[in-house]
Amino acid sequence: MSFSATHPALEGIRLVVFDLDGTLIDSVPDLAAAVDGALRDMALPEVGEAAVRDWVGNGSRKLVERALHAVGAQDMELEAAHETFLRHYRQAPCQLTYVYPGVRDALEALAARDMMLGLVTNKPTAFIAPILECLGLSQYFVVMLGGDALPTKKPDPAPLLHLAERLEVVPSACLMVGDSRHDVEAGRRAGFRTLAVPYGYNHGEPVAASEPDVMVESLGELV
Repeated sequence: MSFSATHPALEGIRLVVFDLDGTLIDSVPDLAAAVDGALRDMALPEVGEAAVRDWVGNGSRKLVERALHAVGAQDMELEAAHETFLRHYRQAPCQLTYVYPGVRDALEALAARDMMLGLVTNKPTAFIAPILECLGLSQYFVVMLGGDALPTKKPDPAPLLHLAERLEVVPSACLMVGDSRHDVEAGRRAGFRTLAVPYGYNHGEPVAASEPDVMVESLGELV
C-alpha cells in the first residue's frame, strides 16, 4: 500500500489529535452493558444500548447521570451510582467494543508519514491503555489524555492545548478528529483545524451541523 498522497485536511499538519469513542472505536455495547449492570444493582430498570448511544460524549459521570434521570432516579446518589458503573465497566471494557472500518489503515498511513498522533478522550484515563492494547491501537499514539487528567475536559480546549504545548506544535499545525459537537468546539476554540466523521455519537444530531472544517465518511479517506 502506498501512502504518498496526502488528504487536503492534512496539509501543513504536524499533530493529529483523535477522539476515541465514536471516532476510532464503537464502545457503546460495553458501556451500555456496564450502565445496565449498575442499574440492576440499584434495583432500577435497564435503559439499553440505543439510549446509551445518545448519551455518550461528556464522560462517564455524565453518562450515569443521564441514565439515572431517564429512569426517574435523579435523586439517587450519583457518586455511588458512578462507582457501581465503573466496577462493571472495569470487568469488561473491551468485550464487545470494536474498531471502526478504515481506522487502522488511517493510523498506519499517518504513522508512515511520521505524523505525530495524540488521543484526547473524555473517558477516564484508567480505561484508555487497556482498551487500546486489547484492540491493537496503542502503538500509534505518542501521548494519550483522559477526561480526568486535567481540571476540564472537551468541549473545553484545555486538553488539546495541553497536548500541543507538550509536543511543541503550534495550534495552527494541529488537526482535531472527532465525531461530536464537543470535539469540533474544542478544536475550534483551541485554534486547531477540525475534521469530523458522521458515524459516531453526537446526541442524536448530525455532526455536520457543528460545521467542522472537513467531513469524511470514513477515516480511511485519509490514506
